[in-house]
Amino acid sequence: MTLKSLCAQQIKVDVDSLMQAAINNSVINNPQKALEHYSYTTYEKTIITDSLERQTNSHSFFTEKVAINNYDAADGFKEEVLGFNMAGFEEPRYEVLGITLQSRSFYDEDFLIFNYRYAGPLSKRGLKNYEYQFVSDTVILGRPGYAVSFKPQRPETIPGLVGILYLDKASLALQKMHIALKDELVARIEQEYQYIESKDIYLPKSSKLYIEKGESSKRLSLFRGKVSIGTIENNPVKEAIQGRYMLSTSYNANYNLSEVEDLEHSNLAIEVMEDAEDKPESFWNRYRTQALSQRDLNSFDYLDNVVKTENIERRLAMINNFGIGYYTVDFFDFDLTYPLKFNNYEGLRLGLGGVTNAAFSKNYRVEGYAAYGFKDKVLKYGFGGGVLLNESHGAWLSLSYSDDLQETGSFNYLTDRRVYSLFEPRLVNITQFFDYKTFRLNQEYQITPKILSEFQFAKTNVLQTQDYTFALGDNTYSEYDITEATFGVRWSPSSKFMRSEKGTVEIYDGYPKITAQISKGMSGLLDGDFDFTRIGAKFFYQVERLNKSTTEFLIEGKMAFGEVPLTHLFHAYPNAPTKETVMQRFSVAGVNSFETMYFGEFFSDRLATLQVKHHLRPFNFGPKFQPEMVFITRYAIGDISNIDRHQDVTFGKLNKGFTETGFEINKILFGFGTSLTYRYGAYSLPNFSDNIAFKFTFNLQL
Repeated sequence: MTLKSLCAQQIKVDVDSLMQAAINNSVINNPQKALEHYSYTTYEKTIITDSLERQTNSHSFFTEKVAINNYDAADGFKEEVLGFNMAGFEEPRYEVLGITLQSRSFYDEDFLIFNYRYAGPLSKRGLKNYEYQFVSDTVILGRPGYAVSFKPQRPETIPGLVGILYLDKASLALQKMHIALKDELVARIEQEYQYIESKDIYLPKSSKLYIEKGESSKRLSLFRGKVSIGTIENNPVKEAIQGRYMLSTSYNANYNLSEVEDLEHSNLAIEVMEDAEDKPESFWNRYRTQALSQRDLNSFDYLDNVVKTENIERRLAMINNFGIGYYTVDFFDFDLTYPLKFNNYEGLRLGLGGVTNAAFSKNYRVEGYAAYGFKDKVLKYGFGGGVLLNESHGAWLSLSYSDDLQETGSFNYLTDRRVYSLFEPRLVNITQFFDYKTFRLNQEYQITPKILSEFQFAKTNVLQTQDYTFALGDNTYSEYDITEATFGVRWSPSSKFMRSEKGTVEIYDGYPKITAQISKGMSGLLDGDFDFTRIGAKFFYQVERLNKSTTEFLIEGKMAFGEVPLTHLFHAYPNAPTKETVMQRFSVAGVNSFETMYFGEFFSDRLATLQVKHHLRPFNFGPKFQPEMVFITRYAIGDISNIDRHQDVTFGKLNKGFTETGFEINKILFGFGTSLTYRYGAYSLPNFSDNIAFKFTFNLQL
C-alpha cells in the first residue's frame, strides 16, 4: 500500500469518526431534541418563473406568507399562518400551504424536497448512506468549524443529497448547509443558522431553495398539475400556469426559547389564522426582508388576468374534487363511483348521483342517486339531506333512505365509507347479495383532527336474492327487520392536518391507521327481529424505504355474537369465481381480497386476517415503462357457532387457518398488470389447478 493511499484511508477514518461524533451529538445540537419549547416567525416567498435573468416581466406564480413556527417536545411543530398572499386568486388556495417544499431539519431521518425523500446527512443512518470527505477548516459567525462534503454511497439504489455541511468545531453542530443536487430533481439549497449563545445552540435563520425539473418524467406540480415546474416533451396535459424554475426563500426572526403557554389546537400541523389572506400592505412591510421587485409586483396583474381568462379557480375546484371522486357542476358534485359498475348479479349497472356543495349551501346538503342493473332489471335509489351543526369539528347530522343491494357477509366501517376508487376490482366477481331498504340517521363528528367518529341509527328491511332461511328456535326468517345502532372511530396518530376557513384537511398521510366499530342489533325496537352485537377493528401500517420499496401490513379482527343471520356474518373478502378451470376464473384481482378463496366458501362469526405486501423497487425500463413487482401473503382464521341456524345454504368453517401466497406485476401497460396466487395449507384443494388464481390487476394513478 502506497503512502498516498495510507493517508487517504486515515483521512477517511478521521472524517467518519468526525461525522459519527456529529451524529451522536445531535441529541444536544438538534433543537427538536435539545429544547422543550421554542418558536420563531418566518417570512417565506415562493415564485415560479420562466427566466432567472429578465427583470421587467412577471412571474408565472407568486405567493408569500408569514407564520409563527411553534415547537413543543410533546406535540412537535405547529405552524400558525398569520398572513397569506397569492397573486391572481380571489379565493385563497390553502392547499399550497400543505406542500413540503423542504424539510425543516437536516437532522431528520428523511429530508424532503418537493416530496422526494432523501436520507438526512446528520441522521442516525447518515454513515450508512453517505460518503463524507473533509474539505477545510472554516470560521462562521466568529466560531471555528469544519467543512465536510458528502454524496450518496449508492445513488442508483438509494437516492441521497450532494453538498457541503459546516460544523461548529466545539460542538459539531450544524452552522450552515449547501446542497447542489442534480438527479431526478435539480435542486440547490442554502441554509444558514443563528447561534443562540445563551443556549449554545444553532437555530435556522434563512433558507434559499431552487428547483427545476431534472431527468424525471414526473411533473413537479402544485394544484394537481395546473401549476408546474419544468415541461415534459410531448406531454398531453396542458398546464394552465407553468415555469421552468421554482425559487423559495424564507427568513426567520423573533426567536423565543422561553417556555410558552400551551398552544390552542396543538394537534394541528398548520392553522391558518382568521383574516390571514386579507392583511394590509403595512403588515407585509413589517416582515419582508426587502421590498418586492417590479417583477414581483407585475405578477399580480399578470396572474389575475391568466386566472380569469383560463378560468383557473373553477378548473382547480373540479380537479380537487375529482381526486376524491366527484365531478363538480355548479352547486352539485356528481359522485364518480355511481356511473358504471358491473357484477355477476346485476350485470351492467349504470347510475347517477351526488351531493350539493358549498355553492348551494355551507350549512345544508342534499344528496341522492339512482342506478339500474340490466341483468336483474331492478332500479336502486337513495336520497337524503344533512345539516351542519359544528363547522370546526365537521359535525353533520344526516337523514337518508336507500333501496339497494349489499354483499352478504360484508362489514362496512362508517368512517371508511368515502374511499374513492375509479375502478372497484373485486365488485366484478361478487355473486351473493341481499336486498335492503334502510332509513338512516347519521352523526359525523371529528373529535380531533386525528380522530374521526360517526354514529348511525338504522332501520333496515332485508330481503333475500337467493335461497336462505334463518332458523331461530321455532321461528324461521327469510325476510326480516334489523334495528341497529352503530358507532365507529378512525384514528390516524401520525397523519398531519391543516385547518383553515375551508375546514380541516389531511396534508400528510401517516401510519398507522386504526379503525374500530361496534354495532348493536335490538329486537322489539321499531319491529327489529334480532338481538346481536358486532365488533370490528383493523390496523394498517406501511413502511416506505429510501430505495423505493414498500411493505404493508393489514391486520383485522371481527366478532359477532347473539342472533346473527348470514347477511350480517363475516367473510374474508373472497375473490375466486366458482368455475372449473384457471382460465375460466381469470378475472380482476382485488386490493385486499383472498384471490383463491371461493365466494360463499366460508362465513364466520369470529374472524381474524393478516395480509402482508412487499413492493419491490419499480423496474426502470424507461420513463414510460416502470412495472412494479409485489409479493403477497394472506392468512385468515375464523369460526362460527350455531351453524345449523343457517338453512338452504352450504358453507364451511375457517377454524383450520387459510393461507395463500403470490405475486403481482403491476403497471405493465396503461395501469394493467397480472397476478398469480397459490392456496396451500389446511384448506388446500385436491386438484392442483383449483388452488391457483391467475388474474389481471389494475392500478391507476391520477
